[in-house]
Amino acid sequence: MRPARPPTPHFVAEGYPASLSDWGMVAAARGRLMLGERVVPYDLATPLFSDYAGKLRAIYVPKGAAAAYDAEKTFAFPVGTVISKTFYYPVPEGGDRIGGRVLPAVGNDTQSGADGLDLTRVRLIETRILARRAGGWVALPYVWNDRQTDATLMRTGTLVPLTLQQASGGSEDVAYVVPNVNQCASCHTQDHASRQIAPIGPKARHLNTSFPYADGAENQLAHWQRIGLLSGAPAPGTAPRNADYRDSSMPLGDRARAYLDINCGHCHNAAGLARTTGLYLNASVTAPARLGYCKPPVAAGPGTGDHLFDIVPGKPDESILAFRMAATRPGIRMPEVGRSIAHQEGVALIRQWIASLQGSCSS
Repeated sequence: MRPARPPTPHFVAEGYPASLSDWGMVAAARGRLMLGERVVPYDLATPLFSDYAGKLRAIYVPKGAAAAYDAEKTFAFPVGTVISKTFYYPVPEGGDRIGGRVLPAVGNDTQSGADGLDLTRVRLIETRILARRAGGWVALPYVWNDRQTDATLMRTGTLVPLTLQQASGGSEDVAYVVPNVNQCASCHTQDHASRQIAPIGPKARHLNTSFPYADGAENQLAHWQRIGLLSGAPAPGTAPRNADYRDSSMPLGDRARAYLDINCGHCHNAAGLARTTGLYLNASVTAPARLGYCKPPVAAGPGTGDHLFDIVPGKPDESILAFRMAATRPGIRMPEVGRSIAHQEGVALIRQWIASLQGSCSS
């Protein structure tokens, strides 16, 4: 059987295409989810948590154009750029990939995405598109059909019921939330003044790590620069770099800050939608009070868990940050959007970090 040809990316400058295939970023054919021509897969040093889903991230930049490097902010991408993020779950061996029983990607996913995905081993849930148009970025969610042949635009979002099979043998019901376009904006609006949305992941500190490309591993910043996708990037050794929160050989504080940066920092920063909380969790913040040390919450209510401070050094059980990360109830859990269950490994990491902190909130 001849391999299927990769799809051809199509930048759609206006309107809202009804089908994911209209973009040509990915295509399901002959048992694989293939990337389009000149579509580059990528990953983040520490990824954002989304109910244990796996993610195939990919980017297309028009030929002859390039993103402009920035040491801290999202790179400045040219008009015509399209970013796709496909959410999927591994399925149990011999299981029905269309059914509701799935595995957490962590520990069960051996696919890098460098050459797409093996559709016999995963269930596709949704693909989100971010397109850089003349007036700014637009975010569109597409939900995969039961046949796993294409995905349909779902601007109002939807719920996908799943049963997550744990390594321990137990299971957990998941109401996987495909966000509506307004919820997309709630995370991707990184500057409350402009109200413009932007990608979260394509920043130097998140991309400054190796990726196993089909022709060999290479640092992503170096790779993007080499193929002309990025301009102005320094050598990776001099660029900012976040830790991999899963790598226990790295310092605990670096791992915790990387986790909070990617999961919380896009809202909790001086210009973000959570700016009025005074709790800033992006990577550049160093002031202990801004990070929540002995900082009273701005708003009272059930979200505090009857605790007095965002972080109490040495005492995760008394810290609002750890309480809200472990919560699953809407209105209490943090992040508010993007998860319906707690990230046990992430909660454990932040609790361990808070326990290691020195100091006291006693006056």
